[in-house]
Amino acid sequence: MRSLPGAARAEPPADIATVVEAAIRYFEGERIEFFETAVDPGQQPPFFTQVYAFVRTLGWGETTTYGAVARALDAGPEHARAVGQAMATNPVPLIIPCHRVMAAGGKIGGFSAPGGSTSKARMLELEGVPVTVAPVQHGFDF
Repeated sequence: MRSLPGAARAEPPADIATVVEAAIRYFEGERIEFFETAVDPGQQPPFFTQVYAFVRTLGWGETTTYGAVARALDAGPEHARAVGQAMATNPVPLIIPCHRVMAAGGKIGGFSAPGGSTSKARMLELEGVPVTVAPVQHGFDF
């Protein structure tokens, strides 16, 4: 509230409250999907929009790699870095489940949400995905 001194706390609209409740249940370990959650990622390059749409099709515990996403979009594995850039600027990391996109060779890769790759590893573990490589970023304890 320091940055908005005149702001007043209020209840969120019903659709937002529903998403918040679903996110809480997700982090408690309940199998929650956000396929139907409306998202406006704002102005994005067209390729990023395609990446976000593809990644939103990944379900609970389903992982892929940056290169595989590029290939799925007929962009070729050389565009894996662009997929990574899209994931790094993902405006809604749980709703657009970029935690399910990993680096090649079983490496976890980065994660731009709070907690970095430690949070990514925890989310994957919640979904039953074994994480064998220690994350390189440090994160929140949850």
